[in-house]
Amino acid sequence: MTEPIRIAIHGAAGRMGRSLIELTRQDARLKLAAALVAPGSTLEGTPLVSPAVPGALTYSTRLGDAGARVLVDFSSTGGFDRALALCVERGMALVSGTTGLNAAQWAALDAAAAHIAVLHAANFSLGISLLTRLLRAAAAALPDWDIEILEAHHARKEDAPSGTALALGEAAAAARGRRLEEVMQTARHGQTGPRAPGAIGFAVLRGGDVVGEHGVWLLGAGERIELTHRAGSRVIFARGALEAACWLAGRPPGHYTLEQVLDVPRDRSPT
Repeated sequence: MTEPIRIAIHGAAGRMGRSLIELTRQDARLKLAAALVAPGSTLEGTPLVSPAVPGALTYSTRLGDAGARVLVDFSSTGGFDRALALCVERGMALVSGTTGLNAAQWAALDAAAAHIAVLHAANFSLGISLLTRLLRAAAAALPDWDIEILEAHHARKEDAPSGTALALGEAAAAARGRRLEEVMQTARHGQTGPRAPGAIGFAVLRGGDVVGEHGVWLLGAGERIELTHRAGSRVIFARGALEAACWLAGRPPGHYTLEQVLDVPRDRSPT
């Protein structure tokens, strides 16, 4: 019988961290080795289960001798630095969904990929990963068609367009040999004039408790294609991150993508 993959969850106190803990316990492929929280957290030393039982895992600021093969990070930009340094020090693979990284952090992630396996994604939905692949193919096959990207999120979201919408735009632009910055159009108001050829437009909706919806319209003369993904629960992001962790465990150093997870049966991982 194959031994479960031991994983550490970094950012365990957050919403995604709690979802990851719950799903890890339900997944026979995985064993939770550590639940890491930020230094100074009031949760440090608190058992993950209540009432506590002898030997129960507790929230911790230190990894200790957990024997984890993969660290899954959903924390903050500062937390990301700690997670990456820990993975390089211990030789662990890193799966990270922390957003808002700056140029120096992206460079550090690329440098770490020479020593460990890393996989970063702004959105860990496997459906979004497939949507990106479909969009890339459609944008390349239909180079003269207009592209519009529509996204909707809950009223509390502070950034716009969403990171996922921007990633979709980058995929479409790259498929046509362009950079998104060259063709991106984020606002239309008043007398805008005709649509610029090759532009990729963005529209944003905010309201209620929408988890996340992303749609891409490719518009030609007399016809259009619509590609849409709707997230009904945040659990899908945790589930995708754990699929990535199973896939990444045991792989050689390198910078991997979530799309690659789709190319290999997800009940198999290197030993």
